[in-house]
Amino acid sequence: MFSSRKTIPLPSTEDPDYLKLYTISATGAPVVPSDYLERLGEIKNAKPIPWAQTPGFAIFHEGASLRYLVVCWWGNDNELFNSVSVFENGSWIEDTSKYSFCLWDLEVIWHERNSYIKHLYSGTQDLNAYREDTFAN
Repeated sequence: MFSSRKTIPLPSTEDPDYLKLYTISATGAPVVPSDYLERLGEIKNAKPIPWAQTPGFAIFHEGASLRYLVVCWWGNDNELFNSVSVFENGSWIEDTSKYSFCLWDLEVIWHERNSYIKHLYSGTQDLNAYREDTFAN
């Protein structure tokens, strides 16, 4: 059954490339960012993307039964790309036939869509303003 989950943005300095970082917890307990940062680095290193110049965000989501890392970035003018990793049986896996982002993540994604339009796709190009525009509930 659905119940809301608190979304908390982290300081932009948590990521060396200034991706926006968010935490979501099924239990309401604080999310430990260090549990996700190594995997985030692996994902970024595996993709030939100039992260420091690319608008994007990541969600560190402590789900009811699993830990999810959702990484999203904008490219090709107006497309949102994503990578979803799940911590299962002691290691991170990415399996698009088994896991994806969920309805709680969609609140962040909707905010990020609107932030992207406002700061980067409406005639202005202000990556810093985009990075400062975060979602919390």
